This record gives sequence, structure tokens and C-alpha cells, in this order.
Amino acid sequence: MSTHNVKVGTMTLGMIGTNCYFVYDEDRIDENGCRHGIFFDPADKGKLIYETLKEKGFIIDLILLTHGHFDHIGGAKELRDLSGAKIGCFEKEMAMCKDIYLNLSNDYGMHLSIVPDIFYKDGEIITAAGLSCRLISTPGHTSGSCCYYFEEEHILISGDTLFEESVGRSDFPTGSTSELVRSINDKLFELPDDTVVYPGHGESTIIEHEKVYNPFVRL
Repeated sequence: MSTHNVKVGTMTLGMIGTNCYFVYDEDRIDENGCRHGIFFDPADKGKLIYETLKEKGFIIDLILLTHGHFDHIGGAKELRDLSGAKIGCFEKEMAMCKDIYLNLSNDYGMHLSIVPDIFYKDGEIITAAGLSCRLISTPGHTSGSCCYYFEEEHILISGDTLFEESVGRSDFPTGSTSELVRSINDKLFELPDDTVVYPGHGESTIIEHEKVYNPFVRL
């Protein structure tokens, strides 16, 4: 049982309606009355993200990316500049973050390139804002896609790997349908059934529901 009172705030931004998440401990307040947290996948409008959270008394301690596609990194640079928080991602997604062709931003008339500050390994425990999560490598949507699992709280930030009764596309550069299905079955479906899944698009779900009702992940 978690000793933290962890909350997940959501902002949906960008042309494809990307879910951006702010995870924080409701009970952890600093000497200035602010709550600190981790921000996931700043899709667009970094200034809006920063100002909205600041107005509510939140401080971003770390920015984490589930993968490097343009609709998940569009606000990252601006948010880093304003918040001073470092950007972290899985070490195998470095090229995707930097390359405008791989991350598809060139296809939409944008030139989004981001160089993260921190590169994590598969299984690495990441600590920030009084919280801990584990990086789970989940190749398939992209070769360097990953999820972040808050073990005590049974919370999974799944990016574009697992959706409610669906999965991420695998027809983009470095994607693989077989890898995606293996990632979900062998890694995500090993998590507790009551794990709440917060995906990159659409509504939240739970692992138990996806095991039963997701038609895309049966081998």
C-alpha cells in the first residue's frame, strides 16, 4: 500500500489530442506552499503548461518522455526553459527525439528536435518530487518507446504503447507490430490487475480490463 497520496493531473494538447500528465503527491508541500511533481510528454504549448501549473501552486521537478514523436515533445523545450526541469527519456529513443524525419514533425511542417538531458536504462528507478517510478522498455510503437510505472501506487504512464481497448500504431519509422504485442503481453500484463493505465491518447483504463477486452494484444 502506498504511503503517498499520489494524484495524476491531465492536460490534453496539440493537434492530435495528446494526454500530458502531471504526477504529484497531494500531501507533500514545500516551505512555500507548493507541490512538486513530474510532468510527462509535454505535447505542445510549453508556456501554457508552465503558467497553468504555476498558477495552481505546482512546480515541475522533472520532465519525462514516453517516446520522441512530435506530438509528445512539442512543448518540451519551452517547458524546460521556463521550469528549469531536466528532460529525461529512455536511452534507445535518443535518435527519435533529435531527428525531424523519424519523429514525424517534418511531415506536419514542423522541425521539432529535442536533446534530452538524462538518458535512462530499462528497469531504472527514477526518483523526483518525492516519487519513484520504474522505466519499462516497451518497443513497438517506436523502438525506444517506454512506459513509467509507479509501483507503490499501481499507476502506469503508457504513452502510445497501450490504449483503452487499443494499442499504438506500429507503421511509423522503427515501429513493429510483433514487438508491440510482446511488450504488452510480456511486460505490461505482468503488472497487477488493478494498475491504472494513463495512455497518450484517449481515456484511462486498467490492466485487468485490457487483458479481457483488448482485441489487439492476443497472440
